[in-house]
Amino acid sequence: MSLGEGAAGANMREDDRLERQLQFIREIDRVKGIQRQTWLLDLSRKENDAEHSWHLGVMAATLAEYAAEPVDVSRVVTMVLLHDAIEIDAGDTFLYDESARTDQHLRESQAADRVFAILPADQASDARALWDEFEARQTPEAKFAASLDRLQPLMHNYFTKGSTWREHGVKMSQVIQRNRHIADGSPRLWSYAESLIRDAVKKGYLASD
Repeated sequence: MSLGEGAAGANMREDDRLERQLQFIREIDRVKGIQRQTWLLDLSRKENDAEHSWHLGVMAATLAEYAAEPVDVSRVVTMVLLHDAIEIDAGDTFLYDESARTDQHLRESQAADRVFAILPADQASDARALWDEFEARQTPEAKFAASLDRLQPLMHNYFTKGSTWREHGVKMSQVIQRNRHIADGSPRLWSYAESLIRDAVKKGYLASD
């Protein structure tokens, strides 16, 4: 799937259209500088949003057979590549920070208004609609994309012996509550995630309640 696929952009001169597309490309370079709370598997540093989005894109292409329903893989890949572009303005909201989550949707929606509007109108509309779809988690593609978005940091936590969980005092009930919708997009991947959570508690990577 490409943004604005089939659209001619008739109301915009070709050079203006290209300039807006390239401006968007330059703008999203800032995603590389947004640090997340997830540690790389070698524990050398924390990942940034661009690395996270790339990782999800590869996961989508690799794990699509485990989606709860058949999905358009290219649509999922585009969705996960774009989903965190809004954090250029809104910043990364840590999954287990309840206070930061109170105004998260407002901050991110306002950011989506600005960031995607850099694109030509047809592509801006497509990108914003795709982001809204991801947020709503109603379509098979959005459910699967959201599953991957939660599974990736959970895996990193397990394979770094609970690095971020221990750093922030996260408990098992929080991990289950905030990640259980993995099952909506992929029951098989949720079963895998649950096995990691149980083993993390057993090994002392994650505090029980």
